[in-house]
Amino acid sequence: MGVAANLVLPVGDAISSVETFVTVFITLYAIALIAYILMSWVRLPYSITLERIQRFLYDVAEPYLRLFRRLLPMAGPIDLSPMVALVTLAAIDRLVIWILDQFH
Repeated sequence: MGVAANLVLPVGDAISSVETFVTVFITLYAIALIAYILMSWVRLPYSITLERIQRFLYDVAEPYLRLFRRLLPMAGPIDLSPMVALVTLAAIDRLVIWILDQFH
């Protein structure tokens, strides 16, 4: 039991670290998506700093949102892709955590 117990603890710690990483990464990505969506609704005054932030958020969020825009039909002037993208992120987070919990 000594060797097996020593191997289980590091694997459990590694899995917990991966679970934490995945959750934090997906949470930060969701925050970036929400910030991108909110900034697209509001016309902000020109500022080089704001322009860089908007460009960064565009570069980070738009490729992911484009996946859903290709799949979803437009509902008039309403773009539902951000909502579906955020729900999908939450589902991916739960799925990855569930899969990693199977290794505990």
